[in-house]
Amino acid sequence: MVGMRIALVGDRSPAVRSHARVPLLIEALRQRDGIALDAYWIPTTEAHDLAGFDGVWLVPGSPYRSEEGAVEAARTARERGIPFLGTCGGFQHMLLEYARHVCGLDVAHAENEPDARDFLLTPLTCSLAGHEGLVRLHPGSLIEQIVGAPTTMEAYICSYGLNDAYQATLAAHGMVFSGHAEDGGVRVAELPRHPFFLATMFQPELAGDGRRPHPVISAFAAAVSRHAAARTSA
Repeated sequence: MVGMRIALVGDRSPAVRSHARVPLLIEALRQRDGIALDAYWIPTTEAHDLAGFDGVWLVPGSPYRSEEGAVEAARTARERGIPFLGTCGGFQHMLLEYARHVCGLDVAHAENEPDARDFLLTPLTCSLAGHEGLVRLHPGSLIEQIVGAPTTMEAYICSYGLNDAYQATLAAHGMVFSGHAEDGGVRVAELPRHPFFLATMFQPELAGDGRRPHPVISAFAAAVSRHAAARTSA
């Protein structure tokens, strides 16, 4: 059997609801989808060598102990073609990595560096922590194909989002913003020319009771499986 190793990058804590859900979801993937993932929790302080993994999941739980580690996890997955899923804080830090290393922007996350000059991630006008919201999906995008519908209702525990002033710059460098709230705020981002590179501001970990993986998580697991099979055959 092909070993499918994924890095769960985040500072694991029993106080973070999504962290408690992840083991349930890993088991549900095995039972329902037949995908047995070998998952390793990697603290952000140790997330500097992930090249040997078949998938990288940058999980919620920010502020992370190491912004550098979270950013580097996203960069490794992007540059090496490793399937990547970023949720909530993972979504934010994936955008931060792309802005800095692809777009060449000198920008910060307001939660991590409140005294910085320019912010890519800023406090939301209305915090989404503990709320659900409708997400409109771009036709033909990866997220729309995964969900199989033009809209989806999703759960959030989030207070920071993309500064709209930078949306056009990131898009001009290849980032696709494929899911938006009804007020136009970005909720999903993806890279079309990558084997699987998807990040959501919402937390698919919190869908249902954890016994049925959210379609986003199932799609990520399937991409990990394909990556592992290709690595083994090579």
